[in-house]
Amino acid sequence: MADTDYPSFLELDIPPASFEEAAVHIIPVEMEKSVSYGGGTAAGPRAILEASLQLEAFDGRTVPGEAGIYTHKPLKCQADEVEKDIEDIALEVAGVLEKNGLPVILGGEHTVTLGSLKAITASGKRIGVVQFDAHADLRDSYENNRYSHACVMRRVQEMGLPFVQIGVRSLSKEEYLFRRTHNIQSLDGADIAAAGIPAAVLPWDFPEHIYITFDVDCFDASIMPATGTPEPGGLTWYQVMDLLHKVSTKRSICGFDVVELAPIPTMHAPDFTAAKLVYKLIGLALS
Repeated sequence: MADTDYPSFLELDIPPASFEEAAVHIIPVEMEKSVSYGGGTAAGPRAILEASLQLEAFDGRTVPGEAGIYTHKPLKCQADEVEKDIEDIALEVAGVLEKNGLPVILGGEHTVTLGSLKAITASGKRIGVVQFDAHADLRDSYENNRYSHACVMRRVQEMGLPFVQIGVRSLSKEEYLFRRTHNIQSLDGADIAAAGIPAAVLPWDFPEHIYITFDVDCFDASIMPATGTPEPGGLTWYQVMDLLHKVSTKRSICGFDVVELAPIPTMHAPDFTAAKLVYKLIGLALS
């Protein structure tokens, strides 16, 4: 077990591997500091892990769990300063990278992405970021907080990392202008609704190694109501699967996070959807 009454990912079907032997490292991060509408993201990691116990180990193509999965103890994020939380996440991810493991972050609010990216870029790997999200998250500050979940991709842009936004359907005028000024590549929800998913989703010169950050509100609210900032007009399960396969073709997933799940008591479907998404991403990263 990862923690008292805190299950390891998929542990009923795949016995947890040791830290040294695991190819996949699940890092739960219970961060909830800047939610701006509905709350509950701190409970997201536990809900995903509990739902993973109901997954089939066979994902339809392979059994990714056979590579070995180790679930870390949850990071509670009780520090007063979010910079300290980001540093704690980075240290945890750095330890995984030293073992050539795949870091998988379960949020928590979207700010957790910054800790993971800090560690991966510090390792010297050149990466691009693929963001699945209903929101652009490009505000310079939100509610006087530069580390708000609404600002995470602005901080990524400041890190000098190329990124592509997929599924966005809500952004401020400031963010709209920022995307145009900085030529940020996007495939918005309206684009997909109007013309479908293109054959090539990423630019031809996008880095070989990619980090995927997946805010669950990218899904349509009809299948993912359990999130603090739902938006209509989102993506379906099979649209997301198609997009994930296309962005990972000829690319190597070096890490990913799934964030912003805010579980709804007695409603299991969103938790299970998030857990299945995590397992699908693991399979793509290992293939």
